[in-house]
Amino acid sequence: MLEETSREPIGVLVVEDDAVTRRMLCLAIEKAPALKLLAEFDSVKPALNWLENRTVDVLLTDLGLPDGSGIDIIKACATQHPDCDIMVITISSDETSVLACIEAGASGYVLKDSGAMDVARAVLDLRAGGAPMSPTIARMVLAKVRDVKRPVPPAAPENASPASLTKRESAILDLIARGDSYGEVAKILSVSVGTVQTHIKNIYGKLAVHSRGEAVFEAHRRGLLQLDRPRGKK
Repeated sequence: MLEETSREPIGVLVVEDDAVTRRMLCLAIEKAPALKLLAEFDSVKPALNWLENRTVDVLLTDLGLPDGSGIDIIKACATQHPDCDIMVITISSDETSVLACIEAGASGYVLKDSGAMDVARAVLDLRAGGAPMSPTIARMVLAKVRDVKRPVPPAAPENASPASLTKRESAILDLIARGDSYGEVAKILSVSVGTVQTHIKNIYGKLAVHSRGEAVFEAHRRGLLQLDRPRGKK
């Protein structure tokens, strides 16, 4: 079961140009007591303007929008609101789009043609530390992580020190790389969700990233992940 971390409703922003899909997403959010629809837009520009002056907990966005790409919204949201969780809802399943979204800051990626989706539960799962993804997208991401060969680390810039993760941070990073939510990680390691979140923030800082997906890719690039190691307490 998902645990609520706050009594305040989770604020959600929806960006979707298809009127039917946008209405479906908005209705699902409005019906969920734990969620609050903050705004809805059908294009990039008004969404970017809104983000400049508002705060948001969760962003749901399409990619193909009339005046540009949803990736621009993802980047702006990740930069201006680093604590916001971002999920893409789109028809695009090509690897380039998926990886670009994850690198920009998205933690969830759901295909519109993947069948009925429990929008409210997906948002709650995302906010609780999960990474909702359509099965085909999840397999693509895992395959990409596993198949990437470890390159020779580039020369560190002047005054830069290499990231050094603690044993606990490494254990948490391995678990979120496997798709575990913050709640599941806390249970496995016998710590509180708050402790896990604190470690996650420290990991982000050390790896200079802003999302779970980006952290996994950067950690794998640096050879910090041990995806083949069996699960268990650290």
